Amino acid sequence: MDFNFKQYHTRSINAASNEERAIINQELKDFYASLNKEEQHEFNLQLQTFLAREVGRLKTDYEAIKGGME
Repeated sequence: MDFNFKQYHTRSINAASNEERAIINQELKDFYASLNKEEQHEFNLQLQTFLAREVGRLKTDYEAIKGGME
């Protein structure tokens, strides 16, 4: 099973308010709670991979911007 974290991430980034962001986060928590133990394990693995990739991408973008400003 593949989980679409980017969908939640994009919606959260574009949320108009903290309340809207909280609703999106709750949707993701509710979805997680609906999964069986094996699916939750796979969800966690895929989430860790997604977060590591996104943090790495942001770091690369930051370094590129910072380097361009020097």
